[in-house]
Amino acid sequence: MPDKGQRQVVSDAGLSKQRVVLEAVRLADREGVAGLSMRRLAGVLGAGAMSLYHYVASKEELLDAMVDVVFEEIELPTAETDWQSEMRRRAVSTRQVLARHPWAIGLLESRTSPGPANLRHHEAVTACLRRAGFPVLMATHANWLLDSYVYGFALQAASLPFDTAGELADLTEEVYLPQLPQDQFPFLNESAAALVASDYDPAEEFLFGLDLILAALEPMRASEQQR
Repeated sequence: MPDKGQRQVVSDAGLSKQRVVLEAVRLADREGVAGLSMRRLAGVLGAGAMSLYHYVASKEELLDAMVDVVFEEIELPTAETDWQSEMRRRAVSTRQVLARHPWAIGLLESRTSPGPANLRHHEAVTACLRRAGFPVLMATHANWLLDSYVYGFALQAASLPFDTAGELADLTEEVYLPQLPQDQFPFLNESAAALVASDYDPAEEFLFGLDLILAALEPMRASEQQR
């Protein structure tokens, strides 16, 4: 019968940096990143906690690698169509990816040792804006504005007590409306009733706001090109 040390070698034999990082991502998807620890991750992998340090030197390095996995899933803007279409596609993709990995919302721009996918992403975004004619400073303004909107919307969406338009309608009728006496909150009553009747989907607000931002940036880009 193998001793404890031999059993540890066997259990750690299937490990790789990729497996460690992907399992960390799956764990964070299920439980959030706050409780992620090397010991917890090792338990999920069926390995010794110290063995993980052969693949990632620290938790910070693990987080860098996890964030890189998230950036890898986001569609990059290209030079194939106009800048608005490309940045719109990238924003929609970012929102979808963050819906799968809500733990990453506050981490995407926090890393000081970005991985290759992280760097490719930011290079592609900057290149798209610069090729479109945005000067360096204006491209930075546009990038900050778009990211603030996308990350803010993703954060808000992650905290909502419903996931679908149907769930919102049920919540409005069963929970919200009973708390809104008509004589005290006539406009909230009116809004709630209209939204339920129209099968309002709050997810559509993302594109509404995104298109407003892109439309507002276009004349700024055009005016800079005319100088």
